[in-house]
This record gives sequence, structure tokens and C-alpha cells, in this order.
Amino acid sequence: MIEYTLSEIATIVHGKLVDHTGFSDQKIKQIVTDSRTFFKGENALFFALTGPRNNGHKYISNLEKKGLNAFVVSDASSITPDAAFIQVEDTTKALQHLAEYHRKKFQYPVVGITGSNGKTIVKEWLHELLSEEFRIVRSPKSYNSQIGVPLSVLLMDNHFNLGILEAGISKSEEMKKLAPIIQPEIGILTNIGDAHQENFQSKQQKTEEKLLLFSKAKKLVFCVDDKNTTPLVQAFCKSHGVEAVSWTRQNNKALIQFTTYQENGNTTLEARISEKKYHFKIPFTDASSVENACHCFATAWILSENTEKILSRFGQLAPVAMRLEIKQGINNCLLINDYYNSDLASLSIALSVLHQQAKKGHKKKQVILSDIQQTGIPEDELYRQVNHLLQRWEIDRLVGIGPKISAHQDAFSLQKAFYPSTEDFEQEFLRTRFSDSIILIKGARAFTFEKISSLLQQKAHQTVLEIDLNALVHNLNIFRGLLHPSTKTMVMVKAFSYGTGDVEIAKLLQFQNVDYLAVAVADEGVELRQAGIQIPLIVMNPEEHSFQHIIDYRLEPNIYSIKLLEAFEEAVDRNALQQFPIHLKLETGMNRLGFKTEEEIESILSSLEQNNRLKIVSVFSHLATSDDPTFDDFTHEQFQRFDVLSDKIISRLPYKIDRHILNSSGIERFPGKQMEMVRLGIGLYGVSVTGLPLQNISTFKSIISQIKKLKPGETVGYSRKGQIERETEIAVVPVGYADGLDRKLGNSNGEAYLKGQRVPVIGNICMDMLMLDVTDLKAQPGDSVEFFGPHISISEVAQKTATIPYEVLTGISQRVKRVYLHE
Repeated sequence: MIEYTLSEIATIVHGKLVDHTGFSDQKIKQIVTDSRTFFKGENALFFALTGPRNNGHKYISNLEKKGLNAFVVSDASSITPDAAFIQVEDTTKALQHLAEYHRKKFQYPVVGITGSNGKTIVKEWLHELLSEEFRIVRSPKSYNSQIGVPLSVLLMDNHFNLGILEAGISKSEEMKKLAPIIQPEIGILTNIGDAHQENFQSKQQKTEEKLLLFSKAKKLVFCVDDKNTTPLVQAFCKSHGVEAVSWTRQNNKALIQFTTYQENGNTTLEARISEKKYHFKIPFTDASSVENACHCFATAWILSENTEKILSRFGQLAPVAMRLEIKQGINNCLLINDYYNSDLASLSIALSVLHQQAKKGHKKKQVILSDIQQTGIPEDELYRQVNHLLQRWEIDRLVGIGPKISAHQDAFSLQKAFYPSTEDFEQEFLRTRFSDSIILIKGARAFTFEKISSLLQQKAHQTVLEIDLNALVHNLNIFRGLLHPSTKTMVMVKAFSYGTGDVEIAKLLQFQNVDYLAVAVADEGVELRQAGIQIPLIVMNPEEHSFQHIIDYRLEPNIYSIKLLEAFEEAVDRNALQQFPIHLKLETGMNRLGFKTEEEIESILSSLEQNNRLKIVSVFSHLATSDDPTFDDFTHEQFQRFDVLSDKIISRLPYKIDRHILNSSGIERFPGKQMEMVRLGIGLYGVSVTGLPLQNISTFKSIISQIKKLKPGETVGYSRKGQIERETEIAVVPVGYADGLDRKLGNSNGEAYLKGQRVPVIGNICMDMLMLDVTDLKAQPGDSVEFFGPHISISEVAQKTATIPYEVLTGISQRVKRVYLHE
């Protein structure tokens, strides 16, 4: 933990201290870079970071109201007399300078990790393997960016004696800034893949950029089996005097020779170094896990005085849950599962997610927390810090599990209960103690908190739709990158956010500072308001009976006819309101809702000019064929028609009115027509018409219920459509057309992904189940089955069912449990 005074920080970052309040001698113990993650607290310093689409300076006023009184700024106009300010030229560079200064205070070794894939897994596995020998500080989650790296380094203090930090870059010149901040003594280059390749001229350039992290390292761990990168790495080591700790699985020339064989879901590895041999086993068989384990062994061999002592720990390694799970729990509870590890940094991050997800219906905030292990901090001080964090985030109740946290229960000043072990909690579990709450389940892996999650989880259909919230943010930022900085973004969350779940998606979008959300009907908007959504909400299909709800919940209706305008104006008049925001829909060729003629526009304007009850916030239209180049002439006709009608409105009224006509495909194909706002829909969910590097956000999956062996001549399913012509194994899976899987996918038209392979659907799809041909796959009941996701695209499913991705997503039944993954 850092502990500098403001005046010391001003000197370190070469800034000018402006302090009219006497805060300059205040000790800073918390760095804040995102206003949304600060709830309350003392001794905090906010860096007002600026980027292409956001500016931290505009959040200073709100942070002052929360009690934060120290800021690093680059805009002098943000300085107020009510707080202390450090003025610098560039706030991001200032943060990096502070971290670089802080790093130099510590002499213990630091392991620096970079590469395209595997950085976070290698970091977490090394922590698992070495935590008995070392007190380790490591990057929280995947904090490896230009901001994440300095925040990670600022966690270093004298309680630790080893650092493990990861660094990621997406363009050239970035690693030059990170290398002096991390200053690794030992480096690990995981691999060089295709991630972020678009910002580099070649794979060689990207490799050379990443290697800059190790310019002053003593040793570098890398695999020599990549013939493209190995010469570059070897030349780098020679020119910089770095000792190469090379390894191979292909019998190439290297310091460490690995041989492997697989059996029963495990991989046994033999590592040979000169004449010395080491044997260990990992509970994985995939190539990525084996590669990550080799990196970990090589690094542990460098660091550990007794390599044999850690070999057995490889067998206890587990998949790294780099993302939180958010799912519905019992008794109106919402669960946030984060039970891979437990340390102060990741606890603070998880508590901010809990606060972000909390809504009015959740009357309590509860945390189930295990012992926090291997921090290097004296336990009395450690649990005082935990109590301080819980108080800062206004947690109502703590459930502590483990002998150490139980022994320090007096350190906690909130409602609390303690159990020596997870088994003790299970034995004394009462459902009634958990209701109307949002519950963070946070624990070290050894405590097997997945058992607690199972107890608290709403028992439901084993078929689930997983929503990757990080992929959604990635897609949002891809589209934002196509927009001018001044262009606003409206995101469509109608129809249950295209089947992905409205409240959770809306909360994330609000957190990401989108400008507008759009729902189909007022009831959807009311639910979002009740869940704590505060940003503007437009109702696309308002109905007269819902007008009072629209007014009461500050929703903004889309007005598409004279009759609707007059009726809503009367409702506003009854409520004695003025300048109530509305949006006007113009018809330009879709021939659905909207004002089509200049005469209709004239009638609207005459009505609006007679009184001050309504105010037009935006005028918009909808493109009918923006995704199809065949109809581009028609699309341009729509643009022209929209210009004529919208200009007539804007020229007559004395205030600013936004215009928007681009949908997702329009944003991609017609960036010159983005005007003041765009509407993002299916693109957010991973569908692109031009090949944008979007990520899949939805995975529809289930598990195998039963395996059957069939003989030639037997049939499967209704109408005996599944004809068996050879010895066949089928898997019965509890998902059917009532869950949203179209019957057209039956009879080998559709496929599922299972145990690394695609397998066909055999026979007709039933209401609640289907059958798969899994012959020779050695499938077992309980194995996971994917119907669309990372291995089968939703666009492919749509094509096979002769529909569009919208229908596939929105067709997923409400009985299918939504599970949200969030990093």
C-alpha cells in the first residue's frame, strides 16, 4: 500500500500543488482512476485521466460531494477552492511516474509476464505454486494495461518479498512506458499470437515491442518451439545480456527439455535439465494449459531453492476464474461468485462490482469471505483493513469462513457470523438468513466456495445462457472507436436486451457511460428505473395506458403520430409539467411507425409552438437495408428524406435537437451519417456485417443427462426420424424447442460442440430435450454441451434456421437461466 503525502506526490510527478484547504500533508493510501469505483473513504487521490471518449475531469464535482478531497488534474479550470489539486501536463504519465518511483523503493525480485495469451493464468498459477515460499504481490485480475500496471505496482510494500506482474500492449511505444514501472528481474514471454495484431506492422514488430519489457531483466523464460519468434528472442537476450531460460516440447535445443503424455484427463510432464529429471502432473490435457505449466515450472525452478517441494502442487492447479459470475439466488437474492482467490486488491474490486449491481429490491449487501491467505500482512492489521473496506462499501453483513478470519472476528464492526470451515457453514445453513440481498461470495480456492454458491443459487434448469459482460464492453468500444468523440450512443435494450437480460446489461451500460438506453414498452423502462438505472430511457412503442408510468418514472416517449402527440400532451398537462422530453420518429422508407409528410411535420410544429409542455430531444428514423450493399441507393434516399424532414423541425425550434438514423450496420457502413447520435443494437451482441473484430457475448449451453448405446435399425425421437445405421452412442441433453432451440436444427441440420468436437443433432428436437450422436467421444453424463457460443456462431445457427441472429437471441426462453461473467 502506498503512503505518500500530497506534497510528496506533487514532487514525484513534477506537478504544481494547489491547496487552499491544508490537505497537502494528508497521507494518501488509495489511488482512484475511475469515479464509478469510489463509494466513499478517506486518504484517497483521484487521477483525472483523459482519453478519446472520456474525461475524468468532469467527475470531480461528484467526487467532491462523496468526500474525496485530493485530485491530480491536467485541466486548470477543474481546480476548486474546496479540495487540493496537483496540476500536471498529462495525468496518465503522472500516474506512471508515481508507480515508477514507488517501484524503485523495493529490492525484492519481480517477475514480469507478457505475451498474447496465458499471462493471467501463468501469474495465478505461479502464485498458487510459490505462495508457501514467498509473500507475493501480484497484479489484480488482468490489470496489465497502461493504467492497470501502475495500479498493480502501487500495491507493492515491504510486507511482500516477491512480485508477479503482467503487462499487455495493443500498439507500439506502449511497452517503453511499462518496462521502467515493472523493472522485472525475471521475465516470461508466454507466446506471440494474433491478438491486437491490427495495430502492429508485423508479428516481428509486435514481438520486438513486447521484448522491451525485459531489457534490464536478468533471466527470460520462453519456449523455443515457435520458429518465427525464437530467433528474435535469442538475439534480444544476447544483445541485452539476459540469460535465456529456454524450454521445448519438440526436442529443440533448449535448457529445459519437456516430454509429456496424457491419461484420464491428466498430463504427466517430465522436465530434464542437464542430467536432472523432474516429474509432475497437471489436471489438464489442452495444449494451452500444458504450455502455461511449462512456463510455471521454469520460473519456479529459477526462484525456488527446492524445486521438488513444489512438484506435487502442480496436481492441485485449477482453471483460473478470471471473471466474476453473476446469477440469481434464492429468496430474491443476486449472487456474485468470485471464489478463485482472496486478497485485498481483488476484494476491493469485487466490492465495487457488488455496489454497481445493487438495486433497490436488494435490501442488504452481504459478503461471504474466507481466510485471506499469504498476504504478508500481520493478521491483526489485515483484518482491520478488511473491516475498513467493508465499512467503506456499506456492507450490512459479513459471513466469515475459516479459522483465521474467525479468530479475528472482533476486528469487524458490522453484523457478522463466523464458521471454522465451509463444511460447518453447510451444516448450519438456513435459507431464511439470505433474502432480499446481493451477496458477494469471495474466497480462496481451497475453501471450495462453489458449494456455498450451489446452496444459495436459485435451483433452475441446467440449460444456461452465459453472458460475457467483458465481451459486451469490448464490442461497445469497437463501435465507439468508429464514432466522433462528440457523437452520442443510444443502446437498444428492448426485448430483454435481445434475450440477454435487461437489468444486468443496462447496469453495465450505465457504468460505461452510454448516453441513452432504448426499451420497447414502458414496463421495461419502469423495471430499469426500479433497478437503479438513472440515465435517459426512451420508450420506442409507448401506449396511452402507460403515459402515467412514463411521466412518473421519467421515461421519454417516441412520438410517431399526431394522435399520440395530442394524447401525451394532455397527460403532461394533467401533471402540470412543462418541457417534458419526447422523441419524434420520422418515416423515410421503412414504412412502419413515423411521420412521413411535410404536412404532418407542419402540424406537429404548430402544436408544439402553441405551448411549452413538450420539448423535442431528438428526431430519428430507421434504415431498412443498411446491411445490404444491393440497396445502397435506397439507403441514400432515406438519408436525403431524413435530412429534409429533420431540417424542417430543427430550423423552426429555438433549442438544440439531436438527430439519429444509423443502426449497428449503419454505423459500420455509413460513418459519415452518424450526426449527433447513433443507435447500437445487435452489433453490441457480437454481430457484424463488415467483419469488425467483435467478440461473442452469448454462450447457450447445457449438460448431458444420459448416454445410450444403440444398434443398427433402431430409431431416435418422434416420428422415428433418427435412423441408426451403425453402432451408435447418443447423448440426451435437457434442452428443446421450449428453451428456444429451433426444431429446424434437428435431423443433423444443427450441431453442438462437445469435448472439442462438433456433433450432429440426431432425430427431431423435442420440447424439453434433444439427442446428439456422440459415438467414439467417450462422453459422460454431466459433460458440457454448447449450442452457440465461441465454437458455433449465432450467425451460423440463424442461417441454418433461415432467420436472423435477433430472432435466435430473443427466442431463448425465460426459463433458461442467465449467468453473467464479469471481469
